[in-house]
Amino acid sequence: MNHRHGDAATGETAGRPRGRLSTAASARGRPPLGFTPARYGIVCLLMSDAHQNRSLSPTAAVDPAAVMRIKNLQLRAKAVVEGFYNGLHRSPYHGFSVEFSEYRPYTVGDDTRGLDWKLFARTDRYFIKKFEDETNRRCYLVVDQSRSMGYGSLEYSKMEYARTIAASLAYFLTLQRDSVGLLTFDETIGEFLSARHRPGHLHQLMQCLSRDVTGKGTDIAAPLEQMATLIRKRGLIVLLSDLLTPPETMRTNLAYLRSRGHEVIVLRILDPRELRFDLDQAGMVRDPETDQAIYLDPEEVRQHYQQHFDQHRTQLQAVCDSLGVPLHQWSTDTPPDEALFSVITDQQRRRSPASRNNAIRSAARGVGLGGGNA
Repeated sequence: MNHRHGDAATGETAGRPRGRLSTAASARGRPPLGFTPARYGIVCLLMSDAHQNRSLSPTAAVDPAAVMRIKNLQLRAKAVVEGFYNGLHRSPYHGFSVEFSEYRPYTVGDDTRGLDWKLFARTDRYFIKKFEDETNRRCYLVVDQSRSMGYGSLEYSKMEYARTIAASLAYFLTLQRDSVGLLTFDETIGEFLSARHRPGHLHQLMQCLSRDVTGKGTDIAAPLEQMATLIRKRGLIVLLSDLLTPPETMRTNLAYLRSRGHEVIVLRILDPRELRFDLDQAGMVRDPETDQAIYLDPEEVRQHYQQHFDQHRTQLQAVCDSLGVPLHQWSTDTPPDEALFSVITDQQRRRSPASRNNAIRSAARGVGLGGGNA
């Protein structure tokens, strides 16, 4: 029997693709057996070039104050992730899957489990969804729980905001069938959970994140050193902290992680009052980590504070740029679903081959310029 293979440029074929697929499932537009919801794409792609050339952004934001009133951390994370997805669905630029790479036309002999039936319904053509990595990713959340993170001029602290972002990332990655681990720290290492994806693990991670802060100071070097020592396989490490630490400490330890092949994202969490220094009256202030009390006159120290704060931020940015590490800075009044969105879109962009090669070269330069083995 002769078969017409069709036009490779258009993806048209003479007949339906062959493979293990029930007629009932295809008629209802369901994915073939073997597809998990995450692999099929929790949010579908639009392939229009005009959409690809525009930046994606949710059209609605979750009120951070309302989210923080949810006491159960897992329910809070679920609310943020659902708000994230709802925002994408309301947007004219309908989202993505974090593992999606591109489409290509179906050819005879391809595995039919990769067919996108929703795209077929729109175009009457068969396309295969290509993924950059079909294996589960490993992600470790490294969360600062020092006393400085307990500061907050809003209804909630930086710590509550960081917990919410960490929990939302964990919840999202679990939906994607990825393994998630956790390390908390202050002046010492606190909780540590290996990256896993199994029943009950997410609940255990949420419990560890919810525990009260007992430490005072911050030692950001120790958790990063431990990550480099414990994690043998390459993975994604997400650091959540206010980064009140010397930039050179960050350089040394981030360079070591990058030299081991890990992807690293740094999420800096700050209170709006730290960014603007809008103290109104002179008075005594207390350092939460050292308990030292000093007298401050805002009019005298505002300019000096802003200069040092901007200089420190510039130095941190330079360190991260030299190592190919994305640095996101958020105020705690930023809607948490927007924070989640910026991390995921950044990862999608950086997982392209060209971006990955540039990041590796940046990391190598960073190690040579001042990084080293911790």
